[in-house]
Amino acid sequence: MKSLLYGMLLPLLMASCGGNRQVETSYVSPAPVFDADSAYLFVAEQCAFGPRVMNTAAHDVCGDYIARKFEGYGAVVYNQWADSKLYDGTPVRMRNIVAAFHPEAPARIIISGHWDSRPWADHDRDEANHHTPIDGANDGGSSVGVMLELARVLQKDAMEKGDSSFLAQHPAFGIDFICWDAEDCGTPSFADDEGRHESTWCLGSQYWAGKRHLEGYTARYGINLDMVGNGNTVFYREGLSMAYAPSVVDKVWAAAHRIGYGKFFSYEDEGGQMIDDHLQVNRGGIPCIDVIGTDTRGGGFPATWHTIDDNIENINKETLKAVGQTMLEVIWTEP
Repeated sequence: MKSLLYGMLLPLLMASCGGNRQVETSYVSPAPVFDADSAYLFVAEQCAFGPRVMNTAAHDVCGDYIARKFEGYGAVVYNQWADSKLYDGTPVRMRNIVAAFHPEAPARIIISGHWDSRPWADHDRDEANHHTPIDGANDGGSSVGVMLELARVLQKDAMEKGDSSFLAQHPAFGIDFICWDAEDCGTPSFADDEGRHESTWCLGSQYWAGKRHLEGYTARYGINLDMVGNGNTVFYREGLSMAYAPSVVDKVWAAAHRIGYGKFFSYEDEGGQMIDDHLQVNRGGIPCIDVIGTDTRGGGFPATWHTIDDNIENINKETLKAVGQTMLEVIWTEP
């Protein structure tokens, strides 16, 4: 996952359950229920392929799995293939996966997150693990798990309600779930300082920002999800999100507080400024924010960040629920 422009990277947690616990609030949301158990399963299925590292079989078959899942939930899937190079010149073949609901609709929003995993556990406590690929359950897998569950809910709503479903009642409104590739292969900490710069991160979204999956594509705004699955997690209003898209931050945080998840979405501006996929989307002209997890106990990134402990055992269903239900609230209340 990403890099921090300002601020420090600190530790995180152990996971817990209780993913579908009801939250007390007097507000009655129009959105359907987000199933955290289902989202958790999607994360586990990604991890079962092994680390989703560029140029590996595990990466390729997991990409096929993600595309098939979205297609099975009724989305039109676009595969954006591109060639790039890592910090050391290693060539890689990238695949951005775009799953569109109502692809013909002129008004669109983006919900995104990266699907690749880190090739190196370069922040692991044990230096012997620094060249070991990580599962990326939280850092990559959790975002895709949430998006797949959102897609499943959209299909379920359409099947159960027919002409009275959300999408049927909003024909001019479309949703694009974008799974970015090659986000997490930026220069490792054990490499020489020379060449360790911003451009080595977020290769998939960098490419998309300059060459969209569809000519002339645009959207009202985007919400990028990153590290949304560990316990002891809080989401601060990230600095570049506030600079580029403060109204979108307000929309998402208000939705979370409205449905009772205010403890996860803090109004303190303590998130720093992140080099993450949302930056590339903003540079491409679409306002986009980053919903990125911070450790409630130590601040900074989770303790599992870029370590071999970023696995399914440390995924927390309550955090998945808070993020997923907030995304449904945003979608269902979008004008």
